[in-house]
Amino acid sequence: MKDDKLAVLIDADNVPYAHVKEMLGEIAKYGNPTIKRIYADWTKPTVAGWKNVLLENAITPIQQYSYTTGKNSSDSALIIDAMDLLYSKKVTGFCIVSSDSDFTRLATRLREAGMFVMGLGEKKTPQPFITACDKFVYLEILKKEKESDEKSVVKSKQPKDQSLNKIDKSLIKLIADSIEEVSDDNGWAFLGALGNHLIKKRTDFDPRNYGFSKLYPLIKKIGKFEIDERESGEKNIKHIYLRNK
Repeated sequence: MKDDKLAVLIDADNVPYAHVKEMLGEIAKYGNPTIKRIYADWTKPTVAGWKNVLLENAITPIQQYSYTTGKNSSDSALIIDAMDLLYSKKVTGFCIVSSDSDFTRLATRLREAGMFVMGLGEKKTPQPFITACDKFVYLEILKKEKESDEKSVVKSKQPKDQSLNKIDKSLIKLIADSIEEVSDDNGWAFLGALGNHLIKKRTDFDPRNYGFSKLYPLIKKIGKFEIDERESGEKNIKHIYLRNK
């Protein structure tokens, strides 16, 4: 996946500009952002903040005038460009940065064509768009990680107020059901397989939403699953397996 060539398409009207570096850093975990474009009516003062960060991050601004009051014309420009890029075969995946549900059908269409689709948006993003992506990351998490880094806080020991969601019964059930679905005949599930399965079931699943940098510390915090650390044959590397109690 990290070898994927990604087209990063940003809806400037629906996401903040303050953490663009963290945003691009997150995207780089999933592929190489070879095309980076941002869409807005750049004559509007509401997107002025973006202008200062475009050049240093090599993001190409696309001008789209608002011909009708109350309508986001940037959406149409972004969708047209996405379809052009799809048929050009220059990329193998897309990252749509927006908190707008208008891109739900676009994400679905791109996935139907075999593209990897990642979404980034704020917590207010409607569920249909989140579900339409292969992976969705909340921008608030990236903001909190930046603040933690600036305060030299170890990510795996973030304070409770760093989490977007609370550990509750629905999370525990999600993990328990997922363990059951990917486990072997003895009920043991490999941690890596579990993580991939959780994202398939809920595209916005991310341990960072609960204040943990990785899945394993979150599992241990819950304390309701058996844990087996098995030797891998490599020095200082263990394979983690989980089972429902």
